[in-house]
Parts: sequence; structure tokens; C-alpha cells
Amino acid sequence: MRKKVLLVGGAGYVGSVITSRFLKKGYKVNVLDNFVYDNHFSIQPYIGDPDYQFFLGDINDNLALDNASEGVTDVIILAGLVGDPITKSFPEESCQINEKGVQNVMDYFNGRGLDKLIFISTCSNYGLIKDDQLADEKFELNPLSLYAKAKVANEAYLMEKKEMVDYTGIVFRFATAFGLSPRMRFDLSVSEFVRDVFFGEELLVYDEHTWRPYCHVRDFARLLDIAINAPKENVNFEVFNAGGDINNFTKKMIVNEILSHIPEGDVKFGKQGSDPRNYKVNFNKVKSVLNFEPEFTVQHGIKELIEALKIGLYSDTKENKNKYGNYKISY
Repeated sequence: MRKKVLLVGGAGYVGSVITSRFLKKGYKVNVLDNFVYDNHFSIQPYIGDPDYQFFLGDINDNLALDNASEGVTDVIILAGLVGDPITKSFPEESCQINEKGVQNVMDYFNGRGLDKLIFISTCSNYGLIKDDQLADEKFELNPLSLYAKAKVANEAYLMEKKEMVDYTGIVFRFATAFGLSPRMRFDLSVSEFVRDVFFGEELLVYDEHTWRPYCHVRDFARLLDIAINAPKENVNFEVFNAGGDINNFTKKMIVNEILSHIPEGDVKFGKQGSDPRNYKVNFNKVKSVLNFEPEFTVQHGIKELIEALKIGLYSDTKENKNKYGNYKISY
């Protein structure tokens, strides 16, 4: 049976790359999105493809879900106000979307003959880890932001449904994303650092020795492709850290790699920034169960973005700041 996947929030930074891979793999792709970031341009490459359908709507609206879900075999929940700053700026909207909306989708799809429902969570759930410990999926969660707290709540909400729903639930805790996308973001560490150094601006980096896992958006898309086709018994209501050991990086390591390409870059370091998170993550489970390891390294992502900037892509990132990040919402 040919797969027809609904990407809830599929017009975003990661979703638009997943769309590309899934269409190339022969899936039919439905996307439900409300362009909360005014990011209509991100679906332009796919409009007109007979295997692609876009539905404008809100995840709290079951009529919108009705329209978008006809014939769908699997669902991936990407929707949300993504990131700590925007959830802090819009706490009420964050609650409506990141908690109530996501949980409404989880409830809605019970009893509809779905194969898999995949919820995209975050490694930010681990918060602050000291002493170079590696966090596996059973490590104590310590969400420090509204964004991560909603993710933790949704993970628990889904896991409680294990014996109550007819679909296979899966949670992926995504590492911090990097890589090129039709809906490019420059409010993420790798892309922000590269852009500022490339354009000759002073880059001020706080807490440069803090660790974070990273993963290329194309690797995320490949992992979800694997998960969609995985045997139920391997993934049924399982939680996976999504990424690879090779991309556990400190901010200083990212900066050093950028400066190896742009040695004249102006970088300063500061202490005690506003983001205290520090976590190294163990990816053994996703490697052993799903045979997944990243194909793209942070070094690859840095080189890729520098090449894109050299040929003039994203030359408007300063004057069109909101186009390239999750800074404000459009309603």
C-alpha cells in the first residue's frame, strides 16, 4: 500500500525538507499548516506536484483535521511555536498550540485506522547536565523553558495512550537542527554563527564550552522515512533521541570550524548568557533499533551554508529578519 503521510506543521524549517524527501520516495504528502510565521513561500517548490496537497488550518480545529486527513496512513506532528524565545514572548499562544493543539491531534487520530503517529519532541528536555554525562532516553528530564515543558507534557500524554489507541505512537527527541531548507532559519546556532561571521559582523558567543547535539534537517527527514517503514514491534510507543554522537558539539567547536573557513572572522566570548542549557546526548538506541546514523556532520553543514552565502543566497537575512527565524507570529 502506498503511504500517504500528513505532516502537521509541515511548512516549517524541518517539515519542508521532509516534504522533499517523502515526495522523492514516492509517498503522497499532505501538509496542514497555518503559516504562523508568515512562511507561505516555503511550500512554493511543491505546489503543483500531484502527490502534494496543502491544507490551511489550525490544529485545534477538527474540521481542518478532517479535510487534511482523508486517506492518510501516517501522521508526523511537527507543529508548534518552536524555540525558547518565541514561547517566552507568546506564552498564551504557546499553550494553545504547543500543548492543547498537539494533544488534540493525538486524540483526533485514535480510531481512524492510522499506522503510525510520530511526535517530534526535543533534546532540550534534558536541560542542564553537569560532569559530561551522556543523556540516554531514560535520563531524568529537566525542561527549563515553556517550549521544553510542553514537549515533556506531550510525551507523557502520548505514552499514556499506549493501550488506548489503535495507532503506533513514536517520540523522537530531535537534536538542534542545522542545514539548508526552503524555510531557512538563522536563529539557530550553526546558521546564526556562520551568517554573522560570513558578513563580517562581531559574533558574541556566551558559554562557549556548553554542549549540544546537532542534526542536519536532511538526516531528520531520512530518519522519519526509516521510522514510517519500521516494524511496529521495534518502535511501538518508544522514545528515541534523534541525532548521532558525531554531532555532539560545544559552541567553541562550532566557532573553530567556522574560523577554519573564514579565519578573519571576529568572534568574542562571554560568560553566563541567557541560555544555560548544557547536554551531551547518547544516540545508541536510534542506531541499534533503527540503524540510523547521521550522514551529515556539523562541519558539512557549515561548509554547505558558506557555499550558499557565497553565491548570494540569503543576502536579505538582515533586512528580512523575520522571514528567516521564529521571532514573531503572524496573528
